[in-house]
Amino acid sequence: MNIPISQEVINRIAAENKISNPGKASIREMRKMVGDIEKETGIRFVKMEMGIPGLPAAKVGVDAQIEALRNGVAAVYPEIYGVAEFKTEGARFVKNFLDIDVTPECCVPTVGSMQAGFCTFLTLTRYDKNKTKVLFIDPGFPVQKQQCRVLDIPYQTFDVYDYRGDKLRGKLEEELKNGDVACIIYSSPNNPAWFCFTEYEMQIIGEMANKYGVVVIEDDAYFLMDTRKDYSVPGQPPYQPTVAKYTDRYVLLISGSKAFSYAGERIALMVVSPMLFNLECPDLSRYYSQTQLGRAIIFGTLYCLSSGAAHSVQYAMAAMLKGANDGTYNFVKDIEEYADKARIMKKMLIDNGFYIVYDQDMGEPISDGFYFTFCYPGFTGVNLLNKLIAYGISAISLDITGSTRQGIRACVSQVWRDQFDDLRERLELFHRDHPIA
Repeated sequence: MNIPISQEVINRIAAENKISNPGKASIREMRKMVGDIEKETGIRFVKMEMGIPGLPAAKVGVDAQIEALRNGVAAVYPEIYGVAEFKTEGARFVKNFLDIDVTPECCVPTVGSMQAGFCTFLTLTRYDKNKTKVLFIDPGFPVQKQQCRVLDIPYQTFDVYDYRGDKLRGKLEEELKNGDVACIIYSSPNNPAWFCFTEYEMQIIGEMANKYGVVVIEDDAYFLMDTRKDYSVPGQPPYQPTVAKYTDRYVLLISGSKAFSYAGERIALMVVSPMLFNLECPDLSRYYSQTQLGRAIIFGTLYCLSSGAAHSVQYAMAAMLKGANDGTYNFVKDIEEYADKARIMKKMLIDNGFYIVYDQDMGEPISDGFYFTFCYPGFTGVNLLNKLIAYGISAISLDITGSTRQGIRACVSQVWRDQFDDLRERLELFHRDHPIA
């Protein structure tokens, strides 16, 4: 099968893509380079670098979007604050699955959570002239730090894995004590490590936000995707743990990409807490005509970024949210496929000498899901990734996620079941070629 792939080919194509070290490449850089290698060699890669949904888009959303287009919405600019159905169902969704009360006014459509993150970083580091920094609870999504760099926003970061439970409070005190942090961001389930914060940890984060006047951005990109509990029944516990239970200084980013497999249309639900939405911030007048925080976010920042999310996809998201709210569309059941694939892939790796890097979540095994992390004895994450490319396997290094551990992040969504035999064979070959001492 012409594996390992010639190192000369890999080096040449990396150079053509202006990549000096593939092991440190960004997600999109890796994807482009691997695509070029596939074209030249004819070898189909096992692609684990990019978190693209691997399931069909929700039919209820597709049908609603088509109907909206047929009704002529493509000819009209969308309202920047969102269509009524989207906002109403968004508020219901937050109540049904997080048990949090918000008004439709606080629910805003964005062009994916990427835009929502950019918008919140930009606005929240300006609402108080004394608070200019972002705190990343890492490991995390690398592009969010790139957004801060593009915006020239200073940030600080720490790997939370050694600060779980009670230790989290002391670490947050240390990070926040200077009083210059405007907002905290994290994901749970976590990208890349897939651990989940507990209710107690959410309480700690909320209490620290209250103490230091910090806004918490909860990136719910993988909403309800912790398969260890059944969160699928609307309006009934258990509810996914959220910081919104413990502070009124929060922004929730609920993506349509993974939970609803609607990544291509770029839609997300940004929920600004009612307190924050109505908060008067005189310092915002330095940049915006509006000093009410919610209105500055919408009419100041979002308007500049896109003039609103497309009408048709708002109707799609509204229909998916309504189906989930009404109990007629169980999106949680649909995405269990990711957990099944993760179990199979992790076993293949462990059978061939690899190990899971972030393997425990507060004393219990990490949930199986969209991502997992792995490494191989004697290798750094960067070196291992450089080696695996030659075996037709792509991923990203934990180095670019803010992790202090060595290893690789794998996403299961674009590894198709008909590739499992290829993956097994390539891992076995790698294991033979690199015996463990």
